[in-house]
Amino acid sequence: MKYTHVRHFAVALITLVVSASGGAVERNGFRLDGAAVPVDEILPGGPPRDGIPAIDHPRFVPAAQARHVKPGDRVLGVVRGAISRAYPIAILNWHEVVNDRFGDEAVVVTFCPLCGTGMAFAARIAGRDLSFGVSGLLYNSDVLLYDRQTESLWSQIMAQAVVGPLRGQRLVFLATAHTTWAEWRARHPATEVLSADTGYGRDYARDPYAGYRESPDLLFPVATQDRRLHPKEQVIGLTLGGEHKAYPFSALARAGRRVVEDRVGGQAIRIEFDAEARTGRVLDADGRELPSVTAFWFAWLAFHPQTALYEGK
Repeated sequence: MKYTHVRHFAVALITLVVSASGGAVERNGFRLDGAAVPVDEILPGGPPRDGIPAIDHPRFVPAAQARHVKPGDRVLGVVRGAISRAYPIAILNWHEVVNDRFGDEAVVVTFCPLCGTGMAFAARIAGRDLSFGVSGLLYNSDVLLYDRQTESLWSQIMAQAVVGPLRGQRLVFLATAHTTWAEWRARHPATEVLSADTGYGRDYARDPYAGYRESPDLLFPVATQDRRLHPKEQVIGLTLGGEHKAYPFSALARAGRRVVEDRVGGQAIRIEFDAEARTGRVLDADGRELPSVTAFWFAWLAFHPQTALYEGK
């Protein structure tokens, strides 16, 4: 289904569901009582609960055997200890959640195609490993995950449970690279890559969101918009010391150098940006990588309306 058709279907569905629901506090089988965000801004995205199936038993192949990824393909990269793994966006577009383990550590890798956000989290809360699914609900156009143990709803970008028994609990955000397969493999030659043998009959060569990234239109309403940038401009979003700042890829490319130094929340940071691979990472003064979010501008702004914006020098 092409983006334009998805958009018309989604707008019609929102109008139907929201107008019919009135004061209802249950959607997609989830009770929304006591939500930490406005209930009328939690919207159905179209698919039912688990209509977008999470990958619960991921298979991986060594880089040398990864015939299903091309050098320019986008991947999410995660490193934990001695293990490095790449998750092709072409697969994540269809699943959005991978419940994985790095040795004894439970990790959930998430991707929201509507917001362009790929984020990995430690999945252990209060000594219990959680597994996640796709609720079919959205907040500020961003995927709401749910954990199968308590059926709490979690905002991906907030990294926090907003509904349910775990409301207010936060997930630990792990450094996650959003880059090309070639760039990731060059940095991590021993990497594994998520296999296309997922157990689901999906056409991973087809992009179900074709045209969406180029369009200025949004599928779903958001709380705040700012036209200083194209809504789908990619930014690196960083939160430190209670301060939020967005670094547009276009401004980082204009800087004409691979390293941009700045201060956020009173801390010195530097951004290493690769314009060719369209990827960047944030390091602290000691060279440690800090978790940052690669997102569409509209999505970062919706959750951080007071964000500062880097405009280059």
